[in-house]
Parts: sequence; structure tokens; C-alpha cells
Amino acid sequence: MARILDKAAVQPRRRFNPANSFTIRRSPGRSLLATIRLRIPAVNAQPNRVELVATIGVRGVTGIAQILFRIFRDGIEIFNTQQGIESAGSEQNYAVTFQAIDKNVRAGTHVYTVTAENVTANTRADVVGPISFSGLAVKTGV
Repeated sequence: MARILDKAAVQPRRRFNPANSFTIRRSPGRSLLATIRLRIPAVNAQPNRVELVATIGVRGVTGIAQILFRIFRDGIEIFNTQQGIESAGSEQNYAVTFQAIDKNVRAGTHVYTVTAENVTANTRADVVGPISFSGLAVKTGV
């Protein structure tokens, strides 16, 4: 049986809106997309897992950009995934969704962040929304 320890969610952008977009930075730079905080109690919280889900609306502007999405816990990368984003003459708008699981997180308050970076030269992709990021910390069975 699982027991909920904490939950958090943010939605910095609620809808698709190209007029309010921003360009994803070229690697090694990163664009910060969202941040949440989750608290793991000091007593009776092990074993546990934190389930993280992010959805990012992205639009291809030039070329085929390869966007590297990363999730960090307290500044340490715990997950990454990469998505190709095409531009003109093909699909341009994407809602990229991914999930990560962080197991046996130590007690305390932890900051989770999701970022994006473009790893392909001479291409451009923009965040056009929506952006959502949520986390659920649960105590799991032995």
C-alpha cells in the first residue's frame, strides 16, 4: 500500500501562445521551464518514490532542433530525454510529455527543476506553451 507524502504542481503557462514564446537556449546554456518543491518527512517515509511529470509546448522555427529536457533534484541531474522538433514544411508544434521516477529520496525539502536546451547548431525551437510540471511523493511498500 502506498501513502502520499507530498505533492506539488505548477503551470507557468496555461495555453499555446506563439505571441508569448521564448527561444530555447543553445547548449551548454539551459532554459529554466518550471520548479517545484517536495518535502519528504524525516520519520516513516522510506522506501519512497517521487513521480514527476512534465508537459512542454514547443514550436520548431528553423531546421530540426534536438531539444534535451533535463530534470534536476537540488541541482543534480536525475533524468533526461531528447526530442527532435521539426520546423517549416512539416510538423511545427509539439506538446512534449515525459515522466521520471526518483527512488528513495532522503528526508528534507527538495527542489525539482525542469530545463530545456537545444543541442543542434543552426536550428531554433521556441517554447510556446503550455508548461506544466508536477510531482507526487509516495511511501511505497517494503
